[in-house]
Amino acid sequence: MTKEDMVKLISAEGFEFVIDKKAAMVSQTIRNMLTSPGSFAETEHGEVTFPEISTTVLEKICRYFYWSLQYARFFLVIPTIIYCTVDFKEKSSEQLLFLSCSD
Repeated sequence: MTKEDMVKLISAEGFEFVIDKKAAMVSQTIRNMLTSPGSFAETEHGEVTFPEISTTVLEKICRYFYWSLQYARFFLVIPTIIYCTVDFKEKSSEQLLFLSCSD
């Protein structure tokens, strides 16, 4: 891997995690930091410092990035909540059962 394919994440204690850029891009926040237009230090150097995240927590985050990159595509997406405007007081139990089973 080349240097451009790697990202350095730095914890509050100064510990550096060098991880695959694809794994880091799992985080929308890190993606925005690394791909934002302009001459920001994160974009230029491929380093992101987290002054409020401990080494232990950042390690877990990095592990999650790799896990998500490898396995997240196999899990179903949780559907969004559907809001219902039906007045349930006026419905019978059979109608409520139908409403809960139909999309």
